[in-house]
Amino acid sequence: MVGITSYGAYIPFYRLSRARISEAWGGRALPGEKAVANYDEDSITMAVAAAMDCLTGVDIQTIDSLYFASTTSAYKEKQASATVATALDLRRETFTADFSGSLRAGTNAIRAAMDSISSGSARNVLICAADMRLGLPMGEKELSFGDGAVALLLGSERVIATIEGSYTISDEIIDIWRLDKDTFVRSWEDRFIREKGYASIIPEAITNALEKYSLTAKEFSKVVFYARDPRDLATVARELGFDIKAQVQDLLYDTVGNTGTALAPMLLVAALEEAKAGDRILFASYGDGCDVYVLKVTPEIENARDRRGVKGHLAAKEMLASYQKYMRWREIIPVEPAARPPLEQPSAVALWRDRKGGLALHGVKCKQCGTPQYPPQRVCMKCQAKDDFEDYSFADRKGVLFTFSHDNLAASIDPPTTVAVVDFEGGGRIVCDMTDRGPQQIKVGMSVEMTFRKIYEVGGIPNYWWKCRPVRC
Repeated sequence: MVGITSYGAYIPFYRLSRARISEAWGGRALPGEKAVANYDEDSITMAVAAAMDCLTGVDIQTIDSLYFASTTSAYKEKQASATVATALDLRRETFTADFSGSLRAGTNAIRAAMDSISSGSARNVLICAADMRLGLPMGEKELSFGDGAVALLLGSERVIATIEGSYTISDEIIDIWRLDKDTFVRSWEDRFIREKGYASIIPEAITNALEKYSLTAKEFSKVVFYARDPRDLATVARELGFDIKAQVQDLLYDTVGNTGTALAPMLLVAALEEAKAGDRILFASYGDGCDVYVLKVTPEIENARDRRGVKGHLAAKEMLASYQKYMRWREIIPVEPAARPPLEQPSAVALWRDRKGGLALHGVKCKQCGTPQYPPQRVCMKCQAKDDFEDYSFADRKGVLFTFSHDNLAASIDPPTTVAVVDFEGGGRIVCDMTDRGPQQIKVGMSVEMTFRKIYEVGGIPNYWWKCRPVRC
């Protein structure tokens, strides 16, 4: 039977207290915090991070398809899933597709993956969902929106949670939307959104799904579904007869925020982290309708505990000291640029030519002496053998900080620019920027890992590469 065979998640390292936002505008201090992506992150980089977590211990050669779901893709006309697949070093034959336009794009992708596997056109499908939505300053959405990503691997072998059934309804309603030209998410009057949208559609879909499969509310160990905030979640859960404390998955509202397309599947990952064999899970998303899934956990769940997932990322964080830094990172307000020459526009030809070494972080390993080297060489730096190398990936390898420097003169949204020299476990060295770091916390000899990030964007071309960061818990 088709089901989930692995899972992963990504929550940015930085958090912003809602009290900080309220203080900036003179409003009432609200509880909790939200996850804030760094200035060099976007939905694509977060999807790569979640996918790497999901693919722990998985042979990437077995992935047949990759679906990317987001309402905030870096591209409006270019397939982001192709970028994610290349960064993950998947096979060229991997089928890639983007899902967008709705907050249930992630669960739409699950349905497509189920159909693909059931029909035999794919064995294993990787689904990545990520969002980094913006709400207007001094508004409720700015307070509630958080950033994050999630990844689910679907297949029919070694399944950790089988998908026993599904039910879907679509609904035409203008409740929450964003036009092609919009930066910030729009919404209609709150009562209309709640009563005619969410509080109407979710109960209808879940009730019909339970009737379809002859199930009752009490037969589920955990109930996972999207909600804008804890109040809406509690209202609908009570109406459907679920025990809020014992059955309903925490919304992560006070620790992460509303991660849009990624929220429902992220909550599912949080539920799977605590699930045991035999548990039945009800999983539902919302956005222009509702997708409902009935899952049952298998004993294989014990083989998927070595992920960072939601719990691991929640345990590692740093609070932003100021709301102004968040505003600068998101370029919500214009600031005086550094008095430096403008950056050169990235060359599409150069990016294409170096897509394996750049996006997938491939170097080479000498066949004569076994020395890994980056970037790829023709002559081995150790034994001087010529043109006798094999491909070697550095992306998933940890390293040690050999040396570093802080550049306070370079133009940067988050100064200083920290340039690092990293020695990889197993050999090899790279020079790169360091991110997700406090300048005062960096020490020679500390453990670091590689992370896929956006270097800069000029002329409408985002330039992605890899940086190092201190190893998280």
